[in-house]
Amino acid sequence: MKLAEIKTGPSKSVDESDIRKKTEEMVAAIGEWQLKLYAESKQSLLVILQGMDASGKDGAIKDVFASVNPMGTHVICFKKPTELEYSHDFLWRIHAQVPPAGMIHIFNRSHYEDILVPSVEKFLPETVIKKRFQQINDFEKMLEENGTRVLKFMLHVSKEEQKERLQERMANPKKFWKHKDSDWETAKKWDAYMEVYDTIFEKCDTCKWHIIPSDKNWYKEYLMAEVILDALKDMKPEYPPLVTKMK
Repeated sequence: MKLAEIKTGPSKSVDESDIRKKTEEMVAAIGEWQLKLYAESKQSLLVILQGMDASGKDGAIKDVFASVNPMGTHVICFKKPTELEYSHDFLWRIHAQVPPAGMIHIFNRSHYEDILVPSVEKFLPETVIKKRFQQINDFEKMLEENGTRVLKFMLHVSKEEQKERLQERMANPKKFWKHKDSDWETAKKWDAYMEVYDTIFEKCDTCKWHIIPSDKNWYKEYLMAEVILDALKDMKPEYPPLVTKMK
């Protein structure tokens, strides 16, 4: 699977109004199934979002999970590791944030950054990176074997669309807060990041990757909602029976 061979947007035959209607219905259904998951409190769902800067991770979280009960959902944004986190193995901070039974946790970036960044910037030897591929596979397998469904999404945006979105962050006052000069430096290394992502898809395949065309937000949200709703249905959470000691 090569990112360069996958489209970043919908085909011309896709009807936007129809897709938006279907997405609205699925988003509502996700909220209903999430409540069952929370009430049952036996399983959990981990949603991992990866993608280049401005690929739409924040918007996807806001829109796809618009109907869930906040008590049963938690979003974790992984940034540069702290000094304490650096002193542990790279999965230490990740494992601490996986969802307990009944919860949906959403990772905005994840342990895959600990392969991407050191690979592109070359501050770790390849021997260490190779070990991390297997360690991630073992970690995700362990999560699934212990009741946590893992869904991995790569929000696949085009280089041209990313540039437009980064420029908007410098032109729209409501988006100034999103602007970082470092995003432009990272964008210059686009090809290197794409190459590492291709390797990740090949090596870290214990849990399936979902490559989501993300140039159009309405299409991205539809595809994500479809996968998440299908997963919740497949998990088959149920409301627990009434327990009472009343006579």
